[in-house]
Amino acid sequence: MTHVLRDVRRTFRHTLSSLVLGTLVTATSFSAQADTLRMGMVTPPSHIWNKVSERFNNTLQETTGGKTKIKVYPLSKLGGEQQMIDLLQSGGMQLAVLTAGVLSNREASISGWFLPGLFDSVSDAAVATGKPQAQAMLKKLEAHKLVGLGYTLAGMRHVLSTQPMGSVDDFANKKIRSFPNSVFNDFWTDMGAAPTAMPLSGVSPALTTNLLNAVDVDLDVVVGLKMYQQAPYLTLTNHMAFPGVVVASQKWWNGLGAQQQQVVMAAFKDAESWGFQQQAEAEISNLALLKKEGVTVVDFDTASLVPVMNKVSDKYTSTNADIKAFYTENK
Repeated sequence: MTHVLRDVRRTFRHTLSSLVLGTLVTATSFSAQADTLRMGMVTPPSHIWNKVSERFNNTLQETTGGKTKIKVYPLSKLGGEQQMIDLLQSGGMQLAVLTAGVLSNREASISGWFLPGLFDSVSDAAVATGKPQAQAMLKKLEAHKLVGLGYTLAGMRHVLSTQPMGSVDDFANKKIRSFPNSVFNDFWTDMGAAPTAMPLSGVSPALTTNLLNAVDVDLDVVVGLKMYQQAPYLTLTNHMAFPGVVVASQKWWNGLGAQQQQVVMAAFKDAESWGFQQQAEAEISNLALLKKEGVTVVDFDTASLVPVMNKVSDKYTSTNADIKAFYTENK
């Protein structure tokens, strides 16, 4: 993991240097009147997606001499993801971090990110974001009046539960909060569980009242929302990556000049690179924090997941050429 992370840092440092050098002289092209851009997301303030957005804001302010800044709205304060997409398309908001799962309902190839077992770590997934197929996914969002700026990665997916989950058999008939996406649904159904869609805000109460037995989740969310207080068992399945896609309103973006677009993109690329490094390190610190809080890490034979992972991957790579290309590019 260390050498992969080092390669990520080197690659993005080079890209960032080139972009910043090309944009410093153009920063004054923004209007004299200060602009405040609105940027929404569904995650809590402590989540890496919010931290990346704040880094984006700080860099943009520095580059433009304070003439342009971003106000970040966490925890769906501007509405759920479908509402935010509507606002972006109309120009009612300028920026957002949207889950790849929601965007996959509009651009099917984005579901390729969720193929189970494709990535071993956040660092592996970070490398994939810069490859041609991941960039092609961003380009296709233009058909939906969105401009894909890039990615921000949450942690790898694991399982938090009210009872120990030490084997595949333990998931049989268990109600697990899962993202409402066909790949997630197929994975958990093939595991014998009952995948259940639910907003993040409803998860902790549902665990308390036994409406849920477990949660498919990244450790950032577990820590940020303190879900471990209701579900004290953690199974490190590491079964999927979970990217957020940073998008801009096409209507707003097209209203910028080429130099302005370059300034914004340079500020984001700084935040994107920084975020990948931060999340790779947070995977370690989040786990340490959870153990300190008394969470029990359950022993689990991840090799037992391989048959289910292969079944799901085969289904999607055989029916979607773009997903197959993404899988081939990263396997």
